[in-house]
Amino acid sequence: MAFVKAQKTRNYFMRYQVKYRRRRDCKTDYYARQRLIVQDKNKYTTPKYRFVVRITNYDIIAQIVYSKIVGDVVVCAAYAHELPRFGLKAGLTNYSAAYCTGLLCARRLLNKLNIESKFEGRTEINADDFEYESGPRPFTAFLDVGLRRTTTGSRIFAVVKGACDGGVNVPHSNRRYVGFDSEKGELNLETFKKHITGKHVVEYMKKMKGDDEEKYQKHFSQFIKNGLTPENLEKTIKSTMAAIRKNPAAVKKEHKKPTEIKTRPKRIGRVGRRANAQAKLAAAASQ
Repeated sequence: MAFVKAQKTRNYFMRYQVKYRRRRDCKTDYYARQRLIVQDKNKYTTPKYRFVVRITNYDIIAQIVYSKIVGDVVVCAAYAHELPRFGLKAGLTNYSAAYCTGLLCARRLLNKLNIESKFEGRTEINADDFEYESGPRPFTAFLDVGLRRTTTGSRIFAVVKGACDGGVNVPHSNRRYVGFDSEKGELNLETFKKHITGKHVVEYMKKMKGDDEEKYQKHFSQFIKNGLTPENLEKTIKSTMAAIRKNPAAVKKEHKKPTEIKTRPKRIGRVGRRANAQAKLAAAASQ
């Protein structure tokens, strides 16, 4: 059989567009993204807001985003690494920190829009779902989880719960909260509240401290360094939530101007190089 050269047609090159590259690299789920950004025809140019949640090894990110033809626009953002400013200085990626990050994003958004007094959300800590039954409709944003699995007990829904308690409406179900029993079809509110307030971490700290003191000192080194103990951790988390509600505004970083402005050396040109060479030759000859 004769060798046949493969013809690279238009269809071949269409596979290598940015959209398909990001899909191949597992960076974007376009099936979900299309449904999160496409707006109804009778709502032309009206933003369709998304509540974007991303969790990394060291941080939790919550953003309110809407899409335009030129790209996504971030209206408001909150990060778990901001929580030390409100009092929580360790354990910034656990379930309680995820809840606080969602609460911070919601309160910061409503503060930015000057409607925080109209939508206070749930001021007391309660695992029940919060809904506005009457009055003006709350700010609504649809959940965007990216590529992360929406399993039961995922910290994504702790962020969602914090945002809902903060006064933002994020349509969701409580079936993915930690403590939900799929067989009974109901949520164990005590278990869920325990995770929001950090009691599960307190119990684990006490157990490890009793079993292996050396392991406890190593595992909770950052907690110990920042003065967080099983006795004051739950109180610290509650005070962090209160501080977030009191003043959720972001703090602008002051960029220090450099003392010395670095500039490129001026080009000496051909004449200058020749003069330098002659000077070096003369200095060598004099020695």
